[in-house]
Amino acid sequence: MDFKLNDEQELLRGGLTRFLATRYDLEKSRSAAKTGQGWQPDIWRAFADELGILGAALPEDWGGIGGGPVEMMLIAEALGHALVVEPYVDTAVVAAGLLRRAGGDIAADLVEKIVSGTEIVTLAATEPTSGEHWQHVSTAAARDGDHWVLTGTKIVSAGTPLAGHVLITARTSGDVCDPAGISLFLVDISSGATGIELHSYRTIDDRRASDIVLDGLRLPATALFGEEGAAWPSLAQARDEGAAAVCAEAVGCMRKVLADTVEYCKQRQQFGQPIGTFQVLQHRMVDMYMEVEQSSAAVYLAILHLEADDETRARAVSAAKATVGRAAQFVGQQAVQLHGGMGMTEELAIGHYFKRLTALQSEFGSTDHHVSRYAQLTTR
Repeated sequence: MDFKLNDEQELLRGGLTRFLATRYDLEKSRSAAKTGQGWQPDIWRAFADELGILGAALPEDWGGIGGGPVEMMLIAEALGHALVVEPYVDTAVVAAGLLRRAGGDIAADLVEKIVSGTEIVTLAATEPTSGEHWQHVSTAAARDGDHWVLTGTKIVSAGTPLAGHVLITARTSGDVCDPAGISLFLVDISSGATGIELHSYRTIDDRRASDIVLDGLRLPATALFGEEGAAWPSLAQARDEGAAAVCAEAVGCMRKVLADTVEYCKQRQQFGQPIGTFQVLQHRMVDMYMEVEQSSAAVYLAILHLEADDETRARAVSAAKATVGRAAQFVGQQAVQLHGGMGMTEELAIGHYFKRLTALQSEFGSTDHHVSRYAQLTTR
């Protein structure tokens, strides 16, 4: 695959990489994740004001700089390499994409705030009984005069504890498993409205997420985004975009893990010589390298097909997610084993990267889910 970046894309990648190398300290970010607000707001504003990456993948008429999937890939990979916990994928990719496709003045205003770094918007789509399937929606939205009333439960809504607004999927018609009849509602969770309860927590990879309980939440008619009952096509596209983004993030994580492992094996002495001189360990590191490069190629394929028809996009994304999921497990486990017991300590970066690579395997669909979806799409 001949994949070359243009000058603007090279500048984007180079500038972001330098910024993260000099301004994003791993120890400081872990401290903020564990004991502080869960993130670094000053870094988020710098992403917007100094780098402009929050709008880099958005069209110019939506306040972006006219980029697309390739820019999104470059940003996500760099953020993965630095193990950034700020919710770029959840907000600037998934939520911004949903808002842009819904259209309207409210959506335009929110996207403008996302690009400027003054607002975080997330998505709540998974439910206790939905499993891998976003189209399995039992949360109900019923009309009550000029209002909508929402009842149901959402789980593991990533980034929501940091957000001011959350997009919630709810069923306005149809059966529980029917893609038709799903609508999208915007909820201002900073307003203290009655009828909504957030249970927030820190995940194993030091991110923040919320379970949301809706008990007769009343929303104005303007809270409905897009056409009633027709949100699924946009949601399916958002899920594939999010999956492609976390695949790129995983590649960045794996490149860092591989580099740290090679460096450690050059320094660690056993029997009077570096363990990196042992052929069996060299073979393991070569296998790790091959998994990383295969993953990178799979991500390129997915990125280049994100704007294709639905079936082509889904097939390419599932191929990438399955490839990256397998590689993330292999590379992470090999890195920990080659580091020995130190690999799982808080003191070394490798343990933090391992946790993130483990979590990435399940985000936007597990490895098994995407293997199954790919098989279904290729046997029609």
